[in-house]
Amino acid sequence: MRDLLLIAGYAFAGASGAGLAGALVLRALRHRSVAVSLTVVAAVTVTAMLAGTLTVCEAMFLEPHDFSVVSTVVAMAAVVSLATALVLGRWVVARSRDLTLAARSFGEGGSFAAPGGAATAELAALSRELAGTSARLAASRERERALEASRRDLVAWISHDLRTPLAGVRAMSEALEDGVAPDPQRYFRQIRTEVDRLNAMVGDLFELSRIHAGTLALAPSRISVYDLVGEALAGADPLARELGVRLVGERVDAVPVEVDGREMTRVLANLLVNAIRRTPPDGTVAVAAERRAGEVVLSVTDGCGGIPEDDLPRVFDTGWRGTAARTPPAGAGLGLAIVRGIVEAHEGRAGVRNVRGGCRFEVTLPAAPGT
Repeated sequence: MRDLLLIAGYAFAGASGAGLAGALVLRALRHRSVAVSLTVVAAVTVTAMLAGTLTVCEAMFLEPHDFSVVSTVVAMAAVVSLATALVLGRWVVARSRDLTLAARSFGEGGSFAAPGGAATAELAALSRELAGTSARLAASRERERALEASRRDLVAWISHDLRTPLAGVRAMSEALEDGVAPDPQRYFRQIRTEVDRLNAMVGDLFELSRIHAGTLALAPSRISVYDLVGEALAGADPLARELGVRLVGERVDAVPVEVDGREMTRVLANLLVNAIRRTPPDGTVAVAAERRAGEVVLSVTDGCGGIPEDDLPRVFDTGWRGTAARTPPAGAGLGLAIVRGIVEAHEGRAGVRNVRGGCRFEVTLPAAPGT
């Protein structure tokens, strides 16, 4: 037993020296290629084994012939180990280089395609992560292109919509200035109307810019849906009377929600104004509010005759105008985009679907906690 412990001590001492030297070499070469690191690791392993074996052989006072045999066996094992490490290192480096080139392609705006052939588990996992990142970047680029196209269209539409009332205001002001206006009071009233339209459009643009920038500040409070709907109906009633449209509260449950009252009133007002303007005289606009499985659903149903199925997914897009039958006499197509932005800021969702004789806009909000 004592001899065995002595042999183990000699082997450990010899191998420790080689291992310490190898660790220092690895530290010095830590920024080099993987192939170099693998070769160093193999060399350290073989050198440690060789040092331990030769130390034990020297301590055992082996015959020269036996000592040479052991040395030859260990040397051949070292050659094979080093050759294997070199081959493995070159293979890993080649796979890493292919992966680098593939990653560079999608970093420059393309899509990532994992290089073919076998790979280590780590490189395969990295390839899967890069493929997922590439897919997310592609989706992000597509959203950015769509948003940029929407912005360009919005600028064009806004420019057109602003030019028309501005031209009218300028013409009427020049007529008043030259004293050729047949009815100055009517011109003053018309100028006031056009200015109100311009002010509403600028307000919508400001609201939409806050939504897109993520700076829409909400001040939520506990409010009954019954009160929200009541205020919205009261505000829209004069327009409904003017256009001969009936406003009906079909079913409004007194369910509490935690929302920003001012912003949510704007949501309902936008939906009601759109519905009233697109419903023919003697038509009906119905408002409802009910609770469904922990959510509160507010709906506004109009008599517009429906929206083409192809347009339904685009109704809430910025600047969407719809068909001629649904285009308002004034506006830049921002109202429904604002509705979606405010609702999503409340962690809700907005949707629309066709019903008999018209369409129904639905706003789904989380119910207040504890209800």
